[in-house]
Amino acid sequence: MTFAKVFNDIQRQTRAVLAGIAAITLTAGLAACAPHVSGGSSSGSASSASSSTRTLDDIKKSGVLKVAVFSDKAPFGYVDSKGKYQGYDVYFAQRLAKDLGVKIEYTSVDPAARVDVLTSNKVDITLANFTVTDERAQKVDFALPYMKVDLGVVSPTAKNITDVSQLKGKTLIVAKGTTAEAYFEKNHPEINLQKYDQYADAYNALLDGRGDAFSTDNTEVLAWAKANKGFKVGITELGDTSTIAPAVKKGNKTLLDYINKEIKSLASENFFHKDYEATLKPVYGDEVKPDAIVVEGGKL
Repeated sequence: MTFAKVFNDIQRQTRAVLAGIAAITLTAGLAACAPHVSGGSSSGSASSASSSTRTLDDIKKSGVLKVAVFSDKAPFGYVDSKGKYQGYDVYFAQRLAKDLGVKIEYTSVDPAARVDVLTSNKVDITLANFTVTDERAQKVDFALPYMKVDLGVVSPTAKNITDVSQLKGKTLIVAKGTTAEAYFEKNHPEINLQKYDQYADAYNALLDGRGDAFSTDNTEVLAWAKANKGFKVGITELGDTSTIAPAVKKGNKTLLDYINKEIKSLASENFFHKDYEATLKPVYGDEVKPDAIVVEGGKL
C-alpha cells in the first residue's frame, strides 16, 4: 500500500466517522437526554466535568483515566473506520492507563480547548500533540516531553512559499490555539491569518484555495503534502524547536509525578520508538528518521 493511500485512507475514514458522530449527537440532542459516561477505550463523547481535580488515587478508585486527544489529526490522534481512537498520542495514552490498571475514556478536543478541558476538570490529561510554551505552562503543568517538532509551511507547488517574506500581504491558514497562530501573530503581523477550529477544516481551506498556505507542526504538513499531489512544504523549520508533552491541571502533583515516572521507566524498552514504528512510520516511510521526532525518557 502506498504512503498516499495510507494517509488518505486515514483522513477519509476520520471524516466519515466524525460525520456519523455529529449526526448521532444531533439526534440525541433532540431526544430527552440523560447523562452518559462511557468507560470504554473507543468512547467518542465528551465526559461531563468533575466537581474537582482528580488525584492519582481518585483515578485508581474510579477505574477510569480521562484523556483529551485529537480526533482529526492523523497520524497523531484520529478516529478510525471502526470508531476507535488511534495515533501516536493515543498509543501512549493506552499504555498509561494499562500500567495504572484502569480503563480509558477519550474526549475529542479542538486545539484551542486543550487547556480548558483540564481547568474545567473534564479530563485528567491532555495528550493532543500539545506543544510546551511559557504561556501554557502558566495555566497547566506539563510532564516530560515525548516528542519534538518545528513549525512548517505547506502551499501549492505552483506557488510554493519558501520564505516567510513571501507571505507578506497574503493569507496564511492556521488552526486556533496552536503555536503557529501564536508565532505568526507575534512575529509577522504583516501576514493575514485565516483561523479554523478544526485541522480538517484548515486543510480543506487550503485545498479549496481560500488561503495561500497553511502552517502547523512540520511533522504534520510533511505527511499531508506527501499524500496530496500539487502541494509542497517549502519551509520545513521555522521558529525554535519545540517539545510535545502531556499536560495535567495546575497543581495535580500526584498525577504529574506518575506520568513523569512512567516516561522515564518506558525509556528502558525504547517505548516511543515502538510507538513511532506502529503509528508514524506507515505514514512517513523511510524519509523521516525516528530520532528527529522521538524523545525517550524525557531527555532531548
